[in-house]
Amino acid sequence: MTEIRQKTIQGLITGDTFTVTRTFTESDTNIFADITRDYNPVHFDERFATAKNFNGKICHGLLAASIITEIGGQIGWLATGMDFRFKQPVYFKDTITCLFTITAIDENRRAIAEVVYKNQDDTVVLEAVITGILPDARERDILSQMVDEGDPTNGLA
Repeated sequence: MTEIRQKTIQGLITGDTFTVTRTFTESDTNIFADITRDYNPVHFDERFATAKNFNGKICHGLLAASIITEIGGQIGWLATGMDFRFKQPVYFKDTITCLFTITAIDENRRAIAEVVYKNQDDTVVLEAVITGILPDARERDILSQMVDEGDPTNGLA
């Protein structure tokens, strides 16, 4: 079981933080392009990327932003809004660390989280504010049962 899922089962509170890290490859971008049908040449052609003032081909912004879904998926967070601010490009082989902090939870389990993404040089490449609904007691109990069963639907278990 992941630490994120365990913390969720116990009950999340304002101030809880989660961190995940991922290194992006050219293959990741190719797969993402095939799924999304986003074949912007900035991801595939050095000349085009250079003309856009990048230091080479870049990963899709939403591919890098998608790190957040690992955290949300482990929590069982039902997203209601995502506001991304892309600060710097993410290049192939960049290692991105995503720091997710719950900043507010209301009485209906509606939550807000602030998210900061940094590359291996500690440069902020992306920031986000997301909103969503946290699991209630019944849902956390089901998560606990799933974990007791070996968490068979969780690819990170």
